[in-house]
Amino acid sequence: MSETAVLSPHLVDHDASVSARNRLVIGILMVSTFVVILNETIIGVAIPQFIRVFNIDAGAAQWLSAAFMLTMAVVIPITGFLLQRFNTRPIFIAAMSFFSAGTLIAALAPGFQVLLIARVVQACGTAIMFPLLITTVMTLVPPATRGRTMGNISIVISVAPAIGPSISGLILSVFDWRWMFILVLPIAVAALIVGGIRVKNVTHPKPTRFDVLSVILSAFGFGGLVYGISNLGTATPSNIGMTGWLPLGVGVVGIAVFVVRQLFLQKRDGALLDLRTFKSPTFTISIAMLVVSMMAFFGTIIVLPIFMQSVLGISVLQTGLLLLPGGLLMGFLAPFVGRFYDKHGPTGLLTTGAIITSATFWLMTLINQNTSVWWIFVAYLALSVGLALLFTPIFTASLGSLPESLYSHGSAIVGTIQQVAGAAGTALLVTILSAHQIFVAPANLATASSTADGVHYAFLTAAIISLLAIPAAFFIRAPAGGGEVPVGH
Repeated sequence: MSETAVLSPHLVDHDASVSARNRLVIGILMVSTFVVILNETIIGVAIPQFIRVFNIDAGAAQWLSAAFMLTMAVVIPITGFLLQRFNTRPIFIAAMSFFSAGTLIAALAPGFQVLLIARVVQACGTAIMFPLLITTVMTLVPPATRGRTMGNISIVISVAPAIGPSISGLILSVFDWRWMFILVLPIAVAALIVGGIRVKNVTHPKPTRFDVLSVILSAFGFGGLVYGISNLGTATPSNIGMTGWLPLGVGVVGIAVFVVRQLFLQKRDGALLDLRTFKSPTFTISIAMLVVSMMAFFGTIIVLPIFMQSVLGISVLQTGLLLLPGGLLMGFLAPFVGRFYDKHGPTGLLTTGAIITSATFWLMTLINQNTSVWWIFVAYLALSVGLALLFTPIFTASLGSLPESLYSHGSAIVGTIQQVAGAAGTALLVTILSAHQIFVAPANLATASSTADGVHYAFLTAAIISLLAIPAAFFIRAPAGGGEVPVGH
């Protein structure tokens, strides 16, 4: 069998052995991506233990999550270039090597500073894996069956971060914090070894100019934006200017200059992140829906545990176990959603998902001190159903509307938007919650009543934002096989 046959996506359905090989490549990438994304949210539950063990304050401990998100925001935009310049196998080996090395350093870390460095190394690998998976799938899988494959990928994207807190809660109920990394390490190393042997080169690298200025602008832009947004949720009135608004301003300016630079470079196909993807109306509207969905998703998995622990008084482990079925439900529904997409397109799924998601948030505005934990459980299951109906159509329709030459850039944009929107959703809902406590009910700052009221206003904000997704859903149609953006324009 020739290497050309392996590389051509058009031969996938015509050669059974090639199809089997491609399925193996996609399967290895999916398992590896699940492991690295799971690691993104596994650390949050352990923050109190880190504070105690390392004798640091909460602000310092939060950097274990913030540094990870910052690194992701800086590295993901670069992956558009990496995936065009290098082959699949070396990119995979590099990503899993970074992640495995970071996990090993974390497991052996003698102190907080080394653990922080380990999280940055882990994030470098994580940032590469998601765009690599998406680009590979878009290259290998024909449009008629992409929904089914993207449904499986939605399991990776939605379930991994959702079950992260539950898994870490279970681990910490028996072992100390190091075991969060010790248990992940052999899985990561096994994925690296198997993938290094079995993953084949399935993309078409080409010489691409590396623009250092774009990388610097990207770091200041996306890094400053994520850092500033993240700090808005935890800053106090006295330091919000320096820790929140200043880096946010730097980020906005950096992204503006970055965009101008990319528009100039893409005229000669030299952009670090090609913005011609946004010439596709389907891609643009889908990205807008992705922002709303990710803000809702990540904001909820932060605010709900706060409510359940601070107001209802249940333990961290109980909180994780109550939220776990929602994540599992999303994973269970994803393949069925993908099959429905292949047969009927995205519009029905997106409109139904947007309505269910918005309705659930409006119901969540009724939360108060007397709300039953089982009411929360059912509401989160309903929200999981709504989001499950959104994620697969959004990913499939958005990237399917692009020509193959822009798949890597589209994947990098989707990954970047996920990080920024997740940080924005978390910061927004936590800021609303904190603002109510600080400015509205300062005398009752630590009471369950003030926290419940703050959560009410946080979900009211989320409910209002969720309404934006409903009209947008009607404008997303199944893209034609060749995409909506003419190649070379």
